[in-house]
Amino acid sequence: MTAPLVDIRGLAKSFNGSVVLDHIDLQLERGSTTAVVGASGCGKTTLLRLIAGFETPGAGTVTIDGRQVASPERAVAPHRRSIGYVAQDGALFPHLTVGQNIAYGLRGEGRQKVRNRINELLETVSLDASFAARRPHQLSGGQQQRVALARALARRPVLMLLDEPFSSLDTGLRASTRKVVARLLADAGVTSLLVTHDQEEALSIADQVAVMCDGRFTQVGAPQQVYREPNDRFTAEFLGDCIALACVVTSGVADCALGQIPVRAGDGAGTLLLRPEQLVATVVSDSDQSNGVGTVLAVEFLGHDVLLTIDPSGDSGPIIVRQHSLEPPPIDAKVRIEVVGGGVVLT
Repeated sequence: MTAPLVDIRGLAKSFNGSVVLDHIDLQLERGSTTAVVGASGCGKTTLLRLIAGFETPGAGTVTIDGRQVASPERAVAPHRRSIGYVAQDGALFPHLTVGQNIAYGLRGEGRQKVRNRINELLETVSLDASFAARRPHQLSGGQQQRVALARALARRPVLMLLDEPFSSLDTGLRASTRKVVARLLADAGVTSLLVTHDQEEALSIADQVAVMCDGRFTQVGAPQQVYREPNDRFTAEFLGDCIALACVVTSGVADCALGQIPVRAGDGAGTLLLRPEQLVATVVSDSDQSNGVGTVLAVEFLGHDVLLTIDPSGDSGPIIVRQHSLEPPPIDAKVRIEVVGGGVVLT
């Protein structure tokens, strides 16, 4: 089995007695993209700074490509770690041209070689060579982020660190820039570590997602696994809307307000977790009082989808159903709620 490019073991960091990272482990496979997602202040950026060499760990080690670069006793200088770093706002030097920004990491090379490398990198990030003469203020937000990526790629790093790189962009530009950057990094074969508070961003861009809470990882795994099979309530709710229902499990079937749902869990009482997109609401007659029938309390139009707030029979309280916006049921309509697939039970 091939060793991971990055191997983090027991990494910890405190500031003024306050624990920011609490002995975490993380491995990054070669050529993969890992997203660390969590709320502001949970320790995401501190993790990047420790890997990059801007901070020294209080405990634990960071190993990159078989070489230990950080421990409490010894640290390799940041510029000797073969790491690229893209900050939240790109952090381009405003007094330098695009070409000069990209060339910043190419000192010591011949002028023609540097010029060729700048043109090559601009082409890599889908910008014309003429952009080399422009200043950062003459670029859009998405173009600035691409230039920042080109500058980070200039020295051919083995690892790319991205610190909330799309958060300052508007919604449409954020999505398109994210796709461009993901494709560029994949084509270059660069291992990447992205930190973000945007759940959709983490799930869409990464091969591996690590959910962080108060300096610890609550779960690390493939995006679909972490989203569909969360280990705990925090992970489930942080990654998206979640429906929690009291249930009793018997022989792999959870009995709850929506009926009987297949699960993988031991017998006994627990909390059934479902995603809104697993539920389908179908209008029925007002006289239908069978299990799984509820009343629509609110309809929130989101364009492609609608969110239906439904009061089911029983004591579970209102639940949210996400479905296509074509002909959604009206408020006060009686609907039957059917569940697609199984759920996760927490005890």
